[in-house]
Amino acid sequence: MSKVKVRIINQSNNPLPEYATEQAAGMDIRAFLEAPIVLNPLERFLVPTGLFIELPKGYEAQIRPRSGLAIKQGLTCLNSPGTIDADYRGEVKIILINLSQEPQTIHPGDRIAQMVVHDVERVKWKPVKSISVTKRHDGGFGHTGKS
Repeated sequence: MSKVKVRIINQSNNPLPEYATEQAAGMDIRAFLEAPIVLNPLERFLVPTGLFIELPKGYEAQIRPRSGLAIKQGLTCLNSPGTIDADYRGEVKIILINLSQEPQTIHPGDRIAQMVVHDVERVKWKPVKSISVTKRHDGGFGHTGKS
């Protein structure tokens, strides 16, 4: 696996984002809070992390939900995956929503999301009069799940 160097400022008292296992694709991101917050059902909150990153040109960071939070507490990320562009320099913040039926508490330092850094391909559009036909053609929105 190649390793890309990313400059980071950590204004929180949490450790830097890190991979939980040797083969993990995403790094755990932690909440930088002064006190616990309670999210009521269907309530959303922009959680600060205290992290500021400088991605190299040609890279992005994606913010994704943590599966354990989703299944155990009903907490997930909105705008998922959220994209952090290489030219963004603001604080990394995570939009969390409580999709459970009970209030959920987020404590300072809780692992609330994961970040995946990846290279980005740029598109150059080629206007044409037609595109190729496939067996699927224009079938979408679940059409392959029914016979």
